[in-house]
Amino acid sequence: MTDADDIAEAFDMIEDWEERYRYVIELGKELPEFPEPLKTKATRVEGCVSQVWLIVSQKDGRLVLIGDSDAMIVRGLVAILIAFYSGRRPAEVAGLDVDAYLRRLQLAEHLTPQRSNGLNSMVKRIHEDAARLAADAA
Repeated sequence: MTDADDIAEAFDMIEDWEERYRYVIELGKELPEFPEPLKTKATRVEGCVSQVWLIVSQKDGRLVLIGDSDAMIVRGLVAILIAFYSGRRPAEVAGLDVDAYLRRLQLAEHLTPQRSNGLNSMVKRIHEDAARLAADAA
């Protein structure tokens, strides 16, 4: 799986947005298979036009995220968020500037409003789940 810094560096090198979209789709294809039985109402992210499933858990005090979408570009966006958040401590998430990271990728100005809303819904869900995991650990 590609890490967040590698993704940002790739975005810096790819100037053409058609190529960037292809890269986002490729990132989505790299995601591990999301088990069909886990595609439930509880794991579905509300606020996304496409169907998105996300599970935020922890192992050894570090976040482990898995996710999927029925749309190729959105699946790539899921992969980007997984790369950004995975391996962090749950208590650390609230202080992370995901907006700055996404601005570096210039995603906001190249996504439809619906996809931007969906991306924001995914970020919100990750933050809520991480806060719950941090509180459980305290």
